[in-house]
Amino acid sequence: MKLRVGIVGCGKFADVHVQQVHALDNAEVVAVCDLEPLMARQMAVRYSLPAMYSDLGRMLTEERLDVLHITTPPASHPALASIAMEAGCHVFVEKPLALNVKAAQEIVAAAEHHGRKLCINYWYNYDPPGEALRRLVEEGVLGEPVHVESVFGYDLSGVFGSALLGDNEHWVHHLPGKLFHNVLDHVVNKIALFMPDADPQVCAFDHRHRPASGDAVTNAVMDELRFLMQGERVSGYGVISSHARPAGQTLRVYGTRNTIQVDFQKRTVVVETAQTLPTALGRLVSAFSHARAYRRCAYGNLRQFLWAEFHAFEGMRRLLRAFYDCIRRDTAPPIPHAEMLRVSGLMDALIGRLAQTRLAQEGRQ
Repeated sequence: MKLRVGIVGCGKFADVHVQQVHALDNAEVVAVCDLEPLMARQMAVRYSLPAMYSDLGRMLTEERLDVLHITTPPASHPALASIAMEAGCHVFVEKPLALNVKAAQEIVAAAEHHGRKLCINYWYNYDPPGEALRRLVEEGVLGEPVHVESVFGYDLSGVFGSALLGDNEHWVHHLPGKLFHNVLDHVVNKIALFMPDADPQVCAFDHRHRPASGDAVTNAVMDELRFLMQGERVSGYGVISSHARPAGQTLRVYGTRNTIQVDFQKRTVVVETAQTLPTALGRLVSAFSHARAYRRCAYGNLRQFLWAEFHAFEGMRRLLRAFYDCIRRDTAPPIPHAEMLRVSGLMDALIGRLAQTRLAQEGRQ
């Protein structure tokens, strides 16, 4: 019997949730909800869904849902998650988990109090490159992690960026970290996999690379971020760039044995090893070694394509399957609560450091 899934929040990314659930054989979307009835109606019509609501309480009462997907702005996540869990639903929530770690703790506490499963959509870590990286680490190829570099490219000329910059009431303007707050999870959670520290030293800088528009609200949205975290044994460097091209998403992990380079857009995972041949010959052979590694990635991607596993959101599909399986088997969720809270705490530290840096800069002007 399939799990009954409901979705609250029928904005742009809710489409991806419906599509990925429909691709699975162990769950089905039976209802959607949005405060704006037209938004719920258009989604129900486009995906031939049986029910639509503008009242979450009514949907939870009438539909007997097993799982609720929360795809609303993050300020609403704690209240919606609590209502859903009290009604007996497990919860799959979009990132960021909440506006700050205190609110994130409320969501986790509700899950533990009601005995419900909770998962956040850190889907990149379950994409084929993310899983390949995890296997290499488990096999000891990396050795002990020393430093991590996580880069996230964000094209503001896309649909979401245009909507944000064209609407002063867009919900992103109300986030403590504005644009960065909405995508920072994708950068920080990858670093957190290798940096166990809950309270590392943090340096952070941001600026607006695009020209000023004459609108104060829009101008307050910074579009370039750089930060450095120093833990006890591991350091991390993060980048969010809206102007670097191509707009990619990469992860580079330096270890005591080897370095692993992951490109989530091209879906390549390459291990960089130390030269063992004499200097000149080693430099010559190194390029051929890299070529072989990329060729293996290309053939692997082709194989996934032929097996219909080369989807844009394959990682989300795999994460959902794992989450739904943990519900059926009553096992631990794929992403531990402690990991969600640690990422939320690191984001708080980064956003707080950015505010301090801006104040210091203003004081020097």
